[in-house]
Amino acid sequence: MLKFMSCGKSQIAFCVLVLVLGQPPCHAQTSGQTTDQQASAADQRIPPAVAKKLEDLEARIAQLEAELKARPATGSLSPKASVPVPGAIAARPAAAAPAPATLSAPGAAAAPSAAASTAPTISPTLATEAAATPGPVAPFSDADWSWLNGNARTKDIFWDTKFFTPEIRADTDYVYDFNHPTDHSIGGSSELFRSQEVQLEQLGVGGDFHYDNVRARLMTQFGMYSVTTPRNDPSPGHGQWDLADAYRYVSEAYGGYHINALDGINIDAGIFMSYIGLFSYYNFDNWAYQPSYVSSNTPWFFNGVRVQIFPNKHLKIEPWFINGWQSYASANHRPGLGGQIKWTPASWINIISNNYGLGQDDLFVPGRKRIHTDNSVEIKYYDRPDRPLDKMAFSVTGDLGCEYGGGVSCHGDGKGGPKQSFVGYMGYNRFWFHKDLYALTLGGGQINNPGRYLVLLPPINGESAITASTNSPYFTENPGNPFKAWDSSATFDYMPKQYITFRWEYDYRHASVPYWTGRGGITPPGGNNGSPQFYTCSDGDTSGQESLGLAEAACGGGAGSVWFPDLRRDESFIDMSIMIKF
Repeated sequence: MLKFMSCGKSQIAFCVLVLVLGQPPCHAQTSGQTTDQQASAADQRIPPAVAKKLEDLEARIAQLEAELKARPATGSLSPKASVPVPGAIAARPAAAAPAPATLSAPGAAAAPSAAASTAPTISPTLATEAAATPGPVAPFSDADWSWLNGNARTKDIFWDTKFFTPEIRADTDYVYDFNHPTDHSIGGSSELFRSQEVQLEQLGVGGDFHYDNVRARLMTQFGMYSVTTPRNDPSPGHGQWDLADAYRYVSEAYGGYHINALDGINIDAGIFMSYIGLFSYYNFDNWAYQPSYVSSNTPWFFNGVRVQIFPNKHLKIEPWFINGWQSYASANHRPGLGGQIKWTPASWINIISNNYGLGQDDLFVPGRKRIHTDNSVEIKYYDRPDRPLDKMAFSVTGDLGCEYGGGVSCHGDGKGGPKQSFVGYMGYNRFWFHKDLYALTLGGGQINNPGRYLVLLPPINGESAITASTNSPYFTENPGNPFKAWDSSATFDYMPKQYITFRWEYDYRHASVPYWTGRGGITPPGGNNGSPQFYTCSDGDTSGQESLGLAEAACGGGAGSVWFPDLRRDESFIDMSIMIKF
């Protein structure tokens, strides 16, 4: 009967080797064979080089046996040291966002993402490491916040490293304007600028850098945003150097440091997204493409310093020291102060309060100060992933603000000057279907802004925020000028992958004064003449006059000698867009 001979210490390594090669662990022998004979036969088949390796393995085995015997009798291992989560993870907000590696905020054209800056974006690589070792939980990371208006819904990143998390965005749209402007120009919008054309609104390439508690973010902006965003900032008119061109292709660019205190503290300096107005600057993150006035007419970016303090994983306190109200520089001699408080007491609610004050943001009007408060609540009131209608949520935002000093007042006409204030609200309700493959959003809002200091100036004859500070002949923004408006929208999204959204949207907007582009357009005959601060003659030449009477005389006499843009009180359009985010 055959049996397996036990391997001696000198043959352990050899037995392992032949076992891997598919041979018996030791030679099978009959009862009449001896151990010494088998060992001798095995030794005869071992090449010298292999024998040397076996000797080395035997010595190592002997060493391990000695170490094992030397262990304490208890045999207990020391507890695994707790490895702290890297600071970059501990409080890297999304981008925004808020949310965001930066919390989200309104974008560079109107109000970026209060939501984008809402929840932090944590890379899968770093999140895996954090889960594998005990450590602090990153703020706002203990729940799925992708349902928030203003937050990106992407959850996975294809490629990531401990040093860099990439981000790529593309936003292309087509607008069918029922006013059919002959020059295809849309006014009064922070997202839509041309009709009856396919336009690249924004292309951004960048990402987040994070290593050894040092952090930085860069996001470029190419396409329409690179022209329309700087156009709404008057501050480059104060002093020298072309700041509008210097920052034209940058939507976010900042660097900073993460401090391992409380649940994390971030200090960042540069250009970052504003959170005022809830909607993100990046349309992919939002429930609707064209936001209502409270978002569209408030800042999309700030240039300055912010400190993000996380007392716990559900609360953020963020003070700002900034150049001004969506400004690359300071329009006058006093920068602005502000901040955000964000609180998520449960996974179904998000509460945000943004506040701004002290800034002097009216170019060429020193001493006129601005204050503003913006407050939002978002609630997910239905969540049934197994149902055809799987999710429902709503957002409500209310804003109050005013300007005072420099000939205007917050409290009504009086010796301080005419009333210059802003009151507005907006609300949206979103429905998700078929495991978030489809979504429908209904919403709208209303504003009252006497003085028009936050109304987006129509780009008549190439008008910009700088030239309007001198004079705006066709749509004035003088103290006391009335402006009331309301809007509504219906948005349908098809989202076959987390990285892409196909969107169809219908918007209707109304203003109390002629404001929207009509069929005749807002471009003079022959194109812009380079002098938007003056009336234009009917042949397209500038009159060189700010007064209508003087302009009529300069243009040849009579009302027909002066050109006027075609402005309407109503606007409706259909927007179709494809938006991508990696």
